[in-house]
Amino acid sequence: MLGELNKREIIDLLESQTIGRLGCHAGGETYIVPVSYVYSENAVYAHSGEGKKVTMMRESPKVCFQVDAIASSSSWKSVILWGTFEELSGEERQQAMQGIIRRIMPISDRPLGGPSHGIDPAKYDRLVVYKIHITEGTGRFESHGEPDETAVP
Repeated sequence: MLGELNKREIIDLLESQTIGRLGCHAGGETYIVPVSYVYSENAVYAHSGEGKKVTMMRESPKVCFQVDAIASSSSWKSVILWGTFEELSGEERQQAMQGIIRRIMPISDRPLGGPSHGIDPAKYDRLVVYKIHITEGTGRFESHGEPDETAVP
């Protein structure tokens, strides 16, 4: 069965995952890259070093973001969001970074003290911390069981 996710199911999927794909477009070029993220209050929070995606988002802040959970080719959930990039600073930047660290580090397979997910403690102050304000979203699923069996790990 194919179907649409409702708003609660979309939020549940966003909250259950930590890796999404960020799509941006600037200067006639489209770029899609996986990023670690945290979802909270209708926004996606992430960080990056300076580079192509940050340059593109600064030039053209309209982006899309995709998250999925796939158990098999016939059992999956997928969400795509559209929104606007905003670079964070001050207290909001600090709070977002702490949220990212609290969400990502417990599931990291890296030893403590080493750089992980682009977070090199020596370069922490140079990280770009950003938020995607979600303006629109949609979700789909496929399942071949009972409706309550659409849960994907």
